[in-house]
Amino acid sequence: MTASYDVIGIGNAIVDVIAPAPEGFLEEMGIERGIMQLIERDRAETLYEAMSERVEAPGGSVANTLAGIGALGLSTAFIGKVRDDALGQFYARTMEGAGTAFPNPPKAADLPTSRSMIFVSPDGERSMNTYLGAGADLGSQDVPDVFGGGGILFLEGYLFDKDEGKTAFARAASRMKEAGGRSAITVSDPFCADRHRDDFQRLIREDMDIAIGNAAEWTTLYQTDDIEQALDRAAEHCRTVVCTRSGQSVWIRTEGERIDVPVRQVRVVDATGAGDQFAAGFLFGLASGRDAATSGRMGVVCAREVIGHIGPRPAVDVADLFRAEGLI
Repeated sequence: MTASYDVIGIGNAIVDVIAPAPEGFLEEMGIERGIMQLIERDRAETLYEAMSERVEAPGGSVANTLAGIGALGLSTAFIGKVRDDALGQFYARTMEGAGTAFPNPPKAADLPTSRSMIFVSPDGERSMNTYLGAGADLGSQDVPDVFGGGGILFLEGYLFDKDEGKTAFARAASRMKEAGGRSAITVSDPFCADRHRDDFQRLIREDMDIAIGNAAEWTTLYQTDDIEQALDRAAEHCRTVVCTRSGQSVWIRTEGERIDVPVRQVRVVDATGAGDQFAAGFLFGLASGRDAATSGRMGVVCAREVIGHIGPRPAVDVADLFRAEGLI
């Protein structure tokens, strides 16, 4: 018997290190604002030393999404890779303690556990500087037998930055398809879309049931300034396509239907995790049998909650927020 989960994620197991970035700090340190940059080990150590008021948490885009889904009561598992070092042990222990299974225990590896230095500007914008350590070496051999119950598999685009990650993607998607479940992907970042355009377009065309991205990611992926055109191209082949739009309504294309999910403006304290928690609410809705419109509203509620505080994971019981909105 294999384990069975409602939602299974696969991606980089990264320890998030979050700190405020005062005015002028990003320019002083040569950090490009508002995007994810890949950095080397020595740069990671330099930035870590420059951080004040650090908050550390087990992270990675998909892991954050799974934490949100698990907090809402569904069973989750995260397929990731960490070294048997202090950060790796912290990561595995904290994920399990929060209710998300982490089936790959920490083990010997050539590189340290991955980490991302996230600097939050006064307006809430986050600038990520990610060192791809052991987590990026996840390969097909690291995909455990956890697909017995089907469910939803959620993949992150960041894992495509190394060839080993592509093999893990392929194996996990194939196993989920055999189990009768659905597969979803988050495009992750415009630079990801640019680096892996052919792979992402093929995945969306051939293997994915659900694809989630923001406007910049979709227009970059399909090399057009027309967001409607980009979404229409994706929706030609993928059952459900979602576009978040930075404080504007969320657009969903699903089986020929167009859905517009309104967004209520709130003060942004920290945008870290907004996309991750939107995905948590949306996938929770689909996994629990809700339609795409209701699932989209759930995603919006989750994103609104997380941008109201520091950190990429919910700070309150989101189910209570759903009840207040009449969603459950």
